[in-house]
Amino acid sequence: MEMKVSRALMLCLSITVHHALRQQRQLRMRPSPSDHLPIPDLHEDPDPAFEPGERDLAPRLLRRKLGSGFDPLYSSIGPPVTRGNGTEITREDEISLSGPVPREFLELDLVELKAGPKTLSRVRRWLWAYTRCPVLSVWKDLGVRFWPRYVKEGHCSNERSCSLPEGMFCRPVESVSVALLRWHCHSSRALKRCAWIRAHYPVISQCGCAC
Repeated sequence: MEMKVSRALMLCLSITVHHALRQQRQLRMRPSPSDHLPIPDLHEDPDPAFEPGERDLAPRLLRRKLGSGFDPLYSSIGPPVTRGNGTEITREDEISLSGPVPREFLELDLVELKAGPKTLSRVRRWLWAYTRCPVLSVWKDLGVRFWPRYVKEGHCSNERSCSLPEGMFCRPVESVSVALLRWHCHSSRALKRCAWIRAHYPVISQCGCAC
């Protein structure tokens, strides 16, 4: 019995390592986002004179100025409706694994396990759950000098290794650019000229298991 368990464990380890190495090769072939994502908090001039006034914040005017660049999936004009502390969107313990197992795990050759269909299904689902790297998203308030002022940022969990043997962790592998308007002021307070300019705010959209 001990020999069967050992062989099964070694097979699971080899399959997981093979999957992790294949992910690593894929990461090298596609562009990666900045190593500094998510973007750190911006240090703004606290002087309210450099903030937009009520007329500058007319939603219809700003929506027309941003045009088709507005993305309701990653940005929000008003405070988003959320649970908990009002900012968190997705928690790791709330991520559902009840959906279909990806095809690459269904095609794994587990014949050496000599187990029944139910056991093999559980092994495949366990391998998927252990190596997957979901994006954990939170809403971030950028302040009144951005419109829309709320952006959904992605984060990659690094609480534990995503590979067997340990050594690889969830890293950002893809990002998207969210179109925003940025309130920008030229010159001094006395001679300031301010206007909305277009800006792009990158956010993590996909995480992967990598070194």
